[in-house]
Amino acid sequence: MNTVLDLVRSDLRDFAGYRSARTEALTGDVWLNANEAPWPNAAEGTAGLRRYPDPQPDALRARLSALYGCRPTQLLVGRGSDEAIDLLVRALCVPGRGAIVVTPPTFGMYAVSARLHGVDVVDVPLVDRPDGFACDFQGVASAVQASGARIVFLCSPGNPGGAALPLDAIDRLAASLQGRALVVVDEAYQEYSDSPSAVTLLRAQSNLAVLRTMSKAHALAAARIGSVIADAELIAVLRRCQAPYPLPAPCVDAALEALGAAAGAATLANVAEVIRERARLAGRLSGLPGVRRVYPSAANFLLVRFDDAQGVFDRLLAGGMVVRDMRAAPGLGDALRITIGRPEDNDRVVDAVADSAVTA
Repeated sequence: MNTVLDLVRSDLRDFAGYRSARTEALTGDVWLNANEAPWPNAAEGTAGLRRYPDPQPDALRARLSALYGCRPTQLLVGRGSDEAIDLLVRALCVPGRGAIVVTPPTFGMYAVSARLHGVDVVDVPLVDRPDGFACDFQGVASAVQASGARIVFLCSPGNPGGAALPLDAIDRLAASLQGRALVVVDEAYQEYSDSPSAVTLLRAQSNLAVLRTMSKAHALAAARIGSVIADAELIAVLRRCQAPYPLPAPCVDAALEALGAAAGAATLANVAEVIRERARLAGRLSGLPGVRRVYPSAANFLLVRFDDAQGVFDRLLAGGMVVRDMRAAPGLGDALRITIGRPEDNDRVVDAVADSAVTA
């Protein structure tokens, strides 16, 4: 019977990794095992930064696993989704050999991590349909079979397209790739979507991994708190491949505070406001001259095509508004990605786009 460990590099399946001074569950009141300074830094105050942090804090893993609907043993916390992507490529793909499958236009770090490891990147482009970008799931499965790829990276809701992928199609893809490839679903924007999380598929599909982050909805981008959720055996492998101390203590403290009842309620309210503003901004932009298309979005941004994307970009920048220029991405030579801001920010965007059409 195939297990997810069959997809891990054979030389890493029994790899012990580095055992740091915090790996062992030891207790004491005089800590002399990590070569730390005996006194705090004079500029530190009472922050307690002279000690190395817990590599995987139990309290944070417990809070996040409860939030995402998994067991703590199925979750690894790291430095944003970027570290999780790198760990997965490192653990499953032999350097200089193999491949991953991606679905452009999509988040660029999948390809970056693969190429840094000397791993080929196989593109199966998203299909641009009237109702938004869609994944060619059959094409993805065929690409895995043809290339021998160990990992498929799917982004749902997609970045930059904004579309959420159907959960039943992800389920069928993972089932068809059992023993061949790991299907990774990047849910960085899941809080803004009304679609269920792919975490619900983990019980049936051991070759599935889900990425989550506190950078977006929880407004902790600078804290770099991301999670990978997967089969517990794969999580154990990834932990052994991870750097010894990935989570700075102040970032862990910020994350725990953000997951408290009061902050959690505020986060839900802010997410609801973003969703309302997303619909309002989409409606206002769609009616403006020079706007070719506003894509439906289940994320906290809109992908917009323009007659004169450069002119709109310049007008926004002149007004102090910085948006993401997507014109270098495949098939998006006329597109900008606009994050949903505060109502007054979104009004300024609409005014600038309208002005660019008048002066064109």
